[in-house]
Amino acid sequence: MTLIHPFRLAPPPRDFGRRGLIAGTAALLASPLSAAPAAAAQPPAPAASGGQSAVIDVDRARAEPIPIAIPALAGTGGDSERLGRDIAGVITNNLGRCGLFRPIDPQAFVSGPVTAELPNFQNWKAVGAQALVTGRVESQGDNKLRVEFRLWDVLPGQQIQGTAYTTTLTNWRRIAHIISDVIYERLLGEKGYFDTRIVYIAGTGPRDRRVKRLAIMDQDGENNRFLTDGSFLALTPRFHPTKDEIAFMSYANNRPRVYLFDLGTGRQQLLGDFRGITLSPRFSPDGSSVVMAETNDAGSSIYIMDLASRRARRITDSGAIDVSPCYSPDGTQIVFNSDRGGDQQLYVMGVDGSGVKRISFGQGRYATPVWSPRGDLIAFTRISGSTFAIGVMHPDGTGERILSESWYVEGPTFAPNGRVLMFWRETPGSDSRGRGFTSRLVSIDITGFNEREVTTPTDASDPAWSPLLS
Repeated sequence: MTLIHPFRLAPPPRDFGRRGLIAGTAALLASPLSAAPAAAAQPPAPAASGGQSAVIDVDRARAEPIPIAIPALAGTGGDSERLGRDIAGVITNNLGRCGLFRPIDPQAFVSGPVTAELPNFQNWKAVGAQALVTGRVESQGDNKLRVEFRLWDVLPGQQIQGTAYTTTLTNWRRIAHIISDVIYERLLGEKGYFDTRIVYIAGTGPRDRRVKRLAIMDQDGENNRFLTDGSFLALTPRFHPTKDEIAFMSYANNRPRVYLFDLGTGRQQLLGDFRGITLSPRFSPDGSSVVMAETNDAGSSIYIMDLASRRARRITDSGAIDVSPCYSPDGTQIVFNSDRGGDQQLYVMGVDGSGVKRISFGQGRYATPVWSPRGDLIAFTRISGSTFAIGVMHPDGTGERILSESWYVEGPTFAPNGRVLMFWRETPGSDSRGRGFTSRLVSIDITGFNEREVTTPTDASDPAWSPLLS
């Protein structure tokens, strides 16, 4: 992707995203309200009252989603007109699903694509829009596409953002996700999460003979593909923080162990030669190591493996079942679950295994802890009687909140901005073979707001959210 300043030459290209689909440089377009070269446009300050700006905080947006108009981006004919509609559609779906925006029905628009440099703000005020997205799509030949977009604060009539991207024709959907992230951040003051992927376990077949394959998709469910063929069981995939690589548990050769999977080549590599079963892997924040558990006669212990040297060191030896470790975002602590106190609870310790402290004290057992990328919360699964729940607490164990309860829910994973969780929910089968059983991915805001099912082509479980790609 290339973002080109209209008044000077672009600097040399750089890698823009981990997938290497887009390369280029970034700058803002000139504001049509000024003849001077553009600098970074500053959003207008939120009004104290009266809603005089589209720029608000997330708390207010939950109560009053931002009304935003997203007409089709203007095209120069042919594929560019279709792509202008498609890009606007992806942006609309992204913002609408997050629950913090209210995209206005295009049938209410006074006009179609905005072709003038300066919109007629009265037309957009008339339909109740507080924010407006405009832009154009231009086919440049040689399989290249230029996409320009502008974000407007309608009531004061100000441009908040203007950016142009150059990429390949096949990469238009990712451009739409990146634009969605820009809109989210400029209007809400937090990073977006739309230019991301989800790796998960795709389940097919009867429940008593389940085939479980490693699968990956964009966060909106598009571009789904299977990574393994189902000849062996796969579980608990986790993304590397900087590489196109996944750690997961595989039953290849009928021996459950942790493997690394290269998304570029499809190559799988056994991680370590342990005597017991290895499970529940997670990468360190810098990607230099993997923390995981190994079973032994007495239970299981937690190990950290350095990926460069392939040397492992044990950091727990409690004689209990210590599993599901996860690093804090700064890499100095690890949360895990253990039955060392008599039943399954959450504990936090230093990365060297020191200072172990129990943090869960609610009613029930706790499992699958995961630290928020912000560092402020730990999400978990809680089992109380026959009810499962997804919840969050502060790293010291205070402030526990249950977000969703069901017959069976498990395995939360955070979006890279820490705002949204994804987990999976199962329904009970109607007979011994599990007929009627389903397993679905679900997303929810960390406040318990906006719970939604995530569409997948098969049953799904064990989701893991990627870092932002750009």
